[in-house]
Parts: sequence; structure tokens; C-alpha cells
Amino acid sequence: MKIRNIAYTTCLWLGVSGSGYSMGLRSFVALPVEKGGAVIRLTFVNEKEADTLVTSAAYGVDANQTLLLGIAYRGSPTNGDRQGDVSALYRYIAWKKDSSSGTDRLGLLGGAIVPTKNDNDAAVQAGFVFTHFRNRHEIDLDVLYQSGLDDRLDRGRYDISWQYRISPIKRPQWRLTQELNTVLELNGRWTENHNITHQVTAGLQTIHQKLVVEGGVVRDINNNHETKFLLSTRFHF
Repeated sequence: MKIRNIAYTTCLWLGVSGSGYSMGLRSFVALPVEKGGAVIRLTFVNEKEADTLVTSAAYGVDANQTLLLGIAYRGSPTNGDRQGDVSALYRYIAWKKDSSSGTDRLGLLGGAIVPTKNDNDAAVQAGFVFTHFRNRHEIDLDVLYQSGLDDRLDRGRYDISWQYRISPIKRPQWRLTQELNTVLELNGRWTENHNITHQVTAGLQTIHQKLVVEGGVVRDINNNHETKFLLSTRFHF
């Protein structure tokens, strides 16, 4: 009986943790990280005003707590402001339901925007992230609001992501293998005193045991109707 329980737990862990590698393209907050584990993500975004490189990092404090950091660097902005501020978030998994076929998770987010320059103001941020994974499908939903301090403008964002595993049709129970996923997202970005910009993102992910390579196209469906391209690499430790 004990051996059978251990085998079931192992299969469950592989199925759930493997699904988390296929999080959305535009967000980092849905990624599950095991205790003591770390993830580094490099995302290159090609856009009209200036190319951007975003460096993100995640560290698993334990099964329910994760620290998330991010900073952007712009290639040739018109205003000369290249380095962005640091985004620091703490995620707490407040509720989860695991099964042999998938998982549901609800995480609460809280943190701050820390300025990298003296003339920039800070912000506090809060939100939530929900993940539903079953068989070959994963849906991630996150909402994040940033309340600016002093003269900093308030900002907000949402991401709704659907990932579908093309191959393999069935995930092996005893080992992680290469996967190929399609990704389709609806995203929103808002800044105080401006209209919200809604976007559609479509892309692909190739997932290995410790490496994920993903890319996609982002299209504004209102306002400027701009098209962006992104390429991302994740390293799991």
C-alpha cells in the first residue's frame, strides 16, 4: 500500500509540475516553482518605439510561496530612458486542488515597483492569478494593479492565456519529455489618463526538462493597432 501511494504521488507531481512549464507568453506570475527551485527568463520584444529586453527571475520559498522579480532594458528609446524599474512580487497560493489529470490553483499577488533612478517614484502592486489545467489544456488568468505613489501614474494589466499541448498526445507518467504547445491570449494594458489597450497574442512553446523556448506575435486590437514580436527563453534550475 505504501509503495502504491508513493507511485501515485510521484505521477501526480510529474503531471502537475510539467503542466506549469507551459504558462502564458505575456505573464510570469502563473509559473509554479518548487521549494528551492529557481527560474530565469529572458524575453526580447521587438516593437515600433524601441526593442526591449525583460529579465525575470522566480524563486520558490516553499510549495505555496514564490518570489518574482523583473526588470526591463530598452534598446534605443526616443526619450533616452533605457533601464526600467524593478518589479518585485510575492505570490501566495491560497487555494489549490490537484488530481491525476490536472490542477486548479489560485494565487494572491502583492509587491512593489522599486525605482532604479532617483527621479522616479515607487508604486505598490496587488492582484491575483488563477490556473486551470486538465489533460492537454491549460488556462491562466492574472490581473495586476499598480498604484503609483506621489507623481507616478497608476497602471493595470490582465492576461487570459490558453495553452494546448500538440505533442505528445499523452504525457509519460515517469519522465518529462519534450512538448510542443500552441498559445492564444487576450491581454490588456492600462495607464492612468489613457484608454485601455486590448491585445491578442498567438505563439508556440517548445518545452524541455530544464529549458523552454517560446515566441509569438502581439497585435493591438484597438488604439494604435501596433504589431509586436517576442522571443523568450526560460532556464529552470
